[in-house]
Amino acid sequence: MQIRDMNWMQVEDRLRSDDRAVIPLGSTEQHGYLSLCVDQILAERVATEAAEPLQVPVFPALPFGLAPYFASYPGTVSLRTSTYVALLHDLLSGVADGGARRILLVNGHGGNRAATNVALEFMNERPGVSVKWHDWWAAPDTMATVQAIDPDASHASWMENFPWTRLPGVELPDGGREMTDMTRMRALGAPAVRELLGDGNMGGRYQRSDEEMLRVWRAGVQETRDALEGPWS
Repeated sequence: MQIRDMNWMQVEDRLRSDDRAVIPLGSTEQHGYLSLCVDQILAERVATEAAEPLQVPVFPALPFGLAPYFASYPGTVSLRTSTYVALLHDLLSGVADGGARRILLVNGHGGNRAATNVALEFMNERPGVSVKWHDWWAAPDTMATVQAIDPDASHASWMENFPWTRLPGVELPDGGREMTDMTRMRALGAPAVRELLGDGNMGGRYQRSDEEMLRVWRAGVQETRDALEGPWS
């Protein structure tokens, strides 16, 4: 139930009867041969599919996040942490001012986790408002599904290669890549990260079957719906 398909009166009526709302959080950054907007696409889609049966309004996905390690890849946009935290606070304020009292942040990008405390800080400032942070791809059942299919999975690998994140006419390499040494990568600046990663795949095969991908997707949608259904503080 995306608010782009609603007017303000419909949103007001809905929040009067059910005070839940969803804000998807994405990123615009390199994803190898996949769309630069993978995290935005997936966060908004999983949130929308999860919320639809519950008729919970879903706001447009925030397209930018925290991705300084990919800054040397053209197309990547990374906000400063202070900017991102302030932006999230303003977004939560706007949604809460509109009548939402239970807000789910559906996050699609690992780098955004640096701002998870904003949810707790906002609740401390706004008694009566509950905010939950949900990393959809890392939720227990979803990650267990990924691991059961293939434990070698990472950024820009098969685990993000859904039919709706691929680009028309772009062929992916056969096979895969060795898993990146994350300890080493975290000690590098953006130019060195690009040199280390090359095309951007951080490890694992480039593609698996659509059947396997839909197994991951169904788990992600269900766990996101579970987060919406509660419990809430």
